Order: sequence, then structure tokens, then C-alpha cells
Amino acid sequence: MRRRIASLIIPANLLVLVALAFVYPEAMVSPGPLVPAHAELGSRCFTCHAPLRAAPAERCVACHAVADIGLRTTTGAPVTTRRPGATATAFHRELLEENCAACHSDHQRPARRRFSHSLLRTDTRTRCESCHKAPNDDLHGMLSEGCQACHSIERWTPATFNHDRLAPAKLAQCAGCHKAPLDDMHRDAGDSCRECHSTQRWKPSTFDHDKYFLLDRDHQASCATCHPRKDLKQYTCYGCHEHTAANIREEHEEEGIRDYQDCVRCHRSADEEPNEGGDRRERSGGREHDDDD
Repeated sequence: MRRRIASLIIPANLLVLVALAFVYPEAMVSPGPLVPAHAELGSRCFTCHAPLRAAPAERCVACHAVADIGLRTTTGAPVTTRRPGATATAFHRELLEENCAACHSDHQRPARRRFSHSLLRTDTRTRCESCHKAPNDDLHGMLSEGCQACHSIERWTPATFNHDRLAPAKLAQCAGCHKAPLDDMHRDAGDSCRECHSTQRWKPSTFDHDKYFLLDRDHQASCATCHPRKDLKQYTCYGCHEHTAANIREEHEEEGIRDYQDCVRCHRSADEEPNEGGDRRERSGGREHDDDD
């Protein structure tokens, strides 16, 4: 007998709970307070919700005309934007389907749904300016291609910027977008970035000073000591007191060397001898000769 009574009580309780969910849904199954725009609906949950179907889109568009969303309220009043100077955009008519719950909720839930551009028609995704205001910084002003050349529809950053999209004249003006490094070497180098770096990546650089001259001993000086006017394509050895034009000419002509303007062709370090091991090779009139000749 007791088992029979218990078997009847449990289903009866379930039926009561189901009935209460329909009669008082705001108390039984509500996920939280309504959003301010829907606060006037109060406990009339079935204005938006259908039994066992959540909140179907056809109930939303019964009040919110798709063509007016973002432009006018349900009473026909113009929508005012939150940001001064911004304009309202009616992009809901560009959606692939009417699926309001994909972005919106009737209730003030902690997590806000992020809009997905994949909900838009394919041709609409490429017309970013129809919804977004174009950046007015110098970099974007130099570009002629659309946003998707660098950005994805998933997020604005990080971008996959390619310097090849810049005009050749702008490509050489690195300082127009990038702040110059403040270390001693770059400070003396000026804006000749491309002599060492590529537009594909900043590191690694292609510069190795040891290939040209080893900066050992007294040659650990600033770039301007050897490179006048911050021109790294030119150099001089006359920046130090012992390297005067007269001294260099006298010493080299005494040894029969006539072509001595390009110093690093023979001298690659602070060593006095051009080559180690006693086999000193010098140039005279454009040819090499040994000391034993």
C-alpha cells in the first residue's frame, strides 16, 4: 500500500512543478532579471518565450522589425547611439538567418554573447565600412586594400600586416610608423633601417660588422667616428688622430702601395699587419704582391 502511495506522490509532485513552471515561469525557471529594454514585460514570459521552444525569432520580429533594428525603437522613435558622433547601423537585414538568440538575451546574464561575423552574408563581410568607422591613423591612410587583407572577421587584433601593401615611397619611411630604437648603434644609424632589417621581420638582422671590419681594441667606438653624416654606406679612417691623409699616403707610398683609399680591403681589424702569419700581401697599382718580391 505504501509503495503504491509513494508511486503516486512522485508523479503528482512532478506534475505540480511543471504546472507551476507554466503558471509562474518568472519564479520557477527565470535565469535572472530582464534587460532594461524588456523590463516592462514583467512576468509575461510567454510574450517572448514559447513552451519548450525557448525564445523563437518569430516572436522577436513581431515587435522588432528587422529593417528598423538599430535605427528605430519598437515605437518608431530614432535610436540614439551611446558614443557621441557615432551613427546607428542597420545590419540585421544582412544576416543569413533570423536567429536573435545567437547574440541577444532577454535576461541580464553575466556573460555577454560576442557577435560573430560568420552570421553575415558572405558579400557583407567584405564591406566592413558599412558597420565600422575606418581608422584615421597614418598607417591605414597609406593603404588601399580592404580590412581583410590584414584582419580577420573573428577579431581585430592581432593583424597579419604585410609591408608589401605599402607604396614604394612609403615603404622606405620606417619612422612614419615605427619608433626608432634608442640604443647607441641605432641612434647613429639614422633612418636607414632597410640596410640591416627586412620588412618581413625585425629579427634577425642581416648585419654583421665583423664581415667588414672587426671592432676590437680601440675600434670599439661610436658609428659616427667612422661613418660621417650617419651614412653607413660610407666610412673613413681619418676620424682618429694617427690616421691623417698625409700620414697614410706617406706610409703606403713608401712601401709602393698606390691604391690605399679603401682601407678595409686589406685591414680587417686593429692588427697592423693586413694578414697574419708573416705572409703580408699588399696592393700596388691594383695588384697583390708579397714582401719577398
